[in-house]
Amino acid sequence: MKKFSIILFVLISIVALSFSIPDSGNVSSLSYTTDTLTVLEPLNHYRTESQLLVSLLSRYHYKQFEIDDSLSEKIFNRYIKVLDNGKNYFLKSDIDNLASYKFKLDDNLLEGNLDFYFEAFNLYRKRFNERLHFIDSLLNSEFDYSLDEIFEYNRDKANWAKDKSELDELWRKRLKNDALTYKLNGKDWEFIQKTLRKRYKNLANFINQYKPEDVFQFAMNSFTENIDPHTNYLSPVSSENFKIDMSLSLEGIGARLQTEDDYTKIVEIIPGGPAYKSGLLKADDKIIGVAQGEDGEFEDIIGWRITDAVKLIRGKAGTTVRLQIIKAGSDLKSKPIEISLVRDKIKLEDQAATGKVLEILNDGKPFRLGVIDIPKFYSDFEAQRSGDGNFRSTTRDVRKLIDSLSKENISGIIIDLREDGGGSLQEAIELTGLFIKNGPVVQVKNSDGKIDIAEDPDPNIVYDGPLAVLVNRFSASASEIFAGAIQDYERGIIIGEQTFGKGTVQNLIDLNRVSTNRNNTLGQLKITIAKYYRVSGASTQNRGVIPDISFPSAIDPKDFGESAEPSALPYDEIKSAVYNKYEDIKKFIPELKAKHERRISNNKNFEHLNEDILIYQENKLKTSISLNEEKRIIEKEKEEQRKSDRIVDSEVNQDVELLDEEVRVTDNKKNDFILDETGRILSDLILLSSS
Repeated sequence: MKKFSIILFVLISIVALSFSIPDSGNVSSLSYTTDTLTVLEPLNHYRTESQLLVSLLSRYHYKQFEIDDSLSEKIFNRYIKVLDNGKNYFLKSDIDNLASYKFKLDDNLLEGNLDFYFEAFNLYRKRFNERLHFIDSLLNSEFDYSLDEIFEYNRDKANWAKDKSELDELWRKRLKNDALTYKLNGKDWEFIQKTLRKRYKNLANFINQYKPEDVFQFAMNSFTENIDPHTNYLSPVSSENFKIDMSLSLEGIGARLQTEDDYTKIVEIIPGGPAYKSGLLKADDKIIGVAQGEDGEFEDIIGWRITDAVKLIRGKAGTTVRLQIIKAGSDLKSKPIEISLVRDKIKLEDQAATGKVLEILNDGKPFRLGVIDIPKFYSDFEAQRSGDGNFRSTTRDVRKLIDSLSKENISGIIIDLREDGGGSLQEAIELTGLFIKNGPVVQVKNSDGKIDIAEDPDPNIVYDGPLAVLVNRFSASASEIFAGAIQDYERGIIIGEQTFGKGTVQNLIDLNRVSTNRNNTLGQLKITIAKYYRVSGASTQNRGVIPDISFPSAIDPKDFGESAEPSALPYDEIKSAVYNKYEDIKKFIPELKAKHERRISNNKNFEHLNEDILIYQENKLKTSISLNEEKRIIEKEKEEQRKSDRIVDSEVNQDVELLDEEVRVTDNKKNDFILDETGRILSDLILLSSS
């Protein structure tokens, strides 16, 4: 499992389409003929397929759930949100009329009745096409940016528009905000007019070419994802695209994407890829424009379907793609940054663990610490099956790195699991075994209540010296199993951020194989069948691993991670396995924290991090934006000045750090202040342990 299975959420909207996106120079009108659009209706086999899904989930899902009115209401709300998350298309009267289904969907599921989903979708498509005509007329003349108006862009708590006039006003302000943002970034009205018309023309193509199986997929996922976020239905086309995506996922820039509120958002950076190596992209960044080559024209991709955005971003190895990015945590009025990446094919060796030496001066004493960076938990299963005795795996590679680093006269090792979304469970178990002599590593509780305990398969311990494990919010699944075991055994100290909290196990079921239907017209079900528990009995689900020493984090667990999902399975505990702790590291934690806090209180890098966190939190609380040009210019200049001051401050601070020579990485790469501080904490632990 790579990066907590979010890729499956990406594929919920994947559909095979064949159409051409109009050239920007030819988009003069948004008129779209809807008379030829066929009213979508469920296909005959959907009734039995939906009943099969209900049966499988009721029998085999880890969670015991009731199909009742409470679930019916949740399905209703989720489906409406899937169609119109921003409350931009439906009217209040539409929602009131559809509300007659709100407490009937549980019975409809059992009967295989899909009327609500298709009725709601056809109405949504009608309302969308009505919007096109208004947008077209609105873009005939430029907006007046001198008016003191406000656009409420966060509509989570807003009411549905009571009539067409109220919806028109909402859209007028929405388009005006889009136009003003472009204007403040140096674009003229002709460009703005053409770009926005093209954006909604593209969106019309996407929505008006949906097929019945797309609606059925949305419907079924409104059910499955109310049970838990990692249980998904994939239509036949989505299943096939998933296979293609898996085989091609290592070609391109090395990032997985999903659509969120008309934006293409990065949900995962693949280790070893161009995006990973560049360090320019992070999860939660939004891609708003794509250009080919060094001088190609940017294509606005706001509103694009994920499949078409991916097609534009992906390309042959060796070619250049340029992206316009709104960085994670920035509000949408921020000026996008432009980055350039050379596409490449990711090889196993690019994803492999690497090692280096970090030199630390702490309390007047020099320390040489080994750093092992593990981007993912991997194993070359194909080479192993073919009998290749030299097949690559995380554990094998880390064993070699430990041997190599031990010859460098190191006094401790840091295992860097930042951004490591998991991978092979067996590798997580075997890797833990390098640092403990023997004992259990992880417990797995199945849906029938049976608990299996996975043990360290190797009675030897490869490294028994001081150990630290560095994690962040993007460390998930196998990473959490390893970090949790090291923490429970008190074999090392865990440092960083609270991890993702993905502690469930999924299985993929081909519905054609369990159905009497022999036409291969059914999709696949990804279903949660088990849960991981640490040797202490604590679950990694929802809560993740809490570091012994936490660093400031801009990521609120309520916004990103398993705990951000309303339907996530809860944290719980089972009986502890039998295991022996290695030492009493916890007695050192209070003093380690005190030393850490004193150090970072005067550290510019941590000051900047805390400032970024504060800005991020302030932006999260904002729900509106000014549509007055003068006010927006003042805000823009203020933000640009802050960034300029930051650059100057960082340059001055870097000069001081170079003079102090407190930290040096032997591979001559730019210093990583999070890693540096982790090294100082580990060296503190070494000093305290030896005193």
